[in-house]
Amino acid sequence: MNLILAAAIFTACVGIFVGIFLGVAGIAFKVETDEREEKVLAALPGNNCGGCGYPGCSGLASAIVKGEAPVNACPVGGAEVGEKVAAIMGKAAGENVRMCAFVACAGDCEKASDISDYSGPTDCRMMNVAPAGGPKGCREGCLGGGTCVSVCPFDAIHIVNGIALVDKDACKACGKCVAACPRHLISLVPYDAKHFVKCSSHSKGPEVMKVCQVGCIGCSLCAKNCPKDAIVFENNLARIDQEKCVGCGICVQKCPKKAII
Repeated sequence: MNLILAAAIFTACVGIFVGIFLGVAGIAFKVETDEREEKVLAALPGNNCGGCGYPGCSGLASAIVKGEAPVNACPVGGAEVGEKVAAIMGKAAGENVRMCAFVACAGDCEKASDISDYSGPTDCRMMNVAPAGGPKGCREGCLGGGTCVSVCPFDAIHIVNGIALVDKDACKACGKCVAACPRHLISLVPYDAKHFVKCSSHSKGPEVMKVCQVGCIGCSLCAKNCPKDAIVFENNLARIDQEKCVGCGICVQKCPKKAII
């Protein structure tokens, strides 16, 4: 009986000692936090998508308060959240250009030919490293495996007729699909941009026409007819400078393969 009582007293003493030690340690090593950080975190959408380049919303809130990130750095919240955070920080929100994802490939099941059979996981990363590189003849086109779909937290991208298509209104420009695409076909573009080259092939014209009906063949008719010199060619592929483009649509009319949308 005495042993049990002694053990109980000893345990109680240890508990009291540990409690006092942790209490003192908590006070001694307490990290002071800026109250603005909590307010900024509350203003952020809480998706923790990482599209801002920081580890979740808490990481971005900390960076904003420290002055390491702009107040409008959250791509999901957009201008509305940027203004709220700016008010908390006592700064101007600045211009916030809405962005959305764009898939530079139009080679769906009807327009792009298959040259092999693929039997394996329907994941673009796996298909891309397969011996045949997936079934499609174009080795720079969309594989249609849906890796981008699986990583999108906003249900803004889907596989339609063999290629990925983005719902620009649902897209929050978090960039997860951009990072996931093994062929780097997806980029973030201005939401209000008018025209795009929906192709990523750098192959020469005759090679493109063998495998795709709507691929860029490098004829340069779009560039020659653009009144604003907004189109340049890089390694057989047309590229539109969105800052120069005025949306006249001449390039769409002149493109013989309808690779510009």
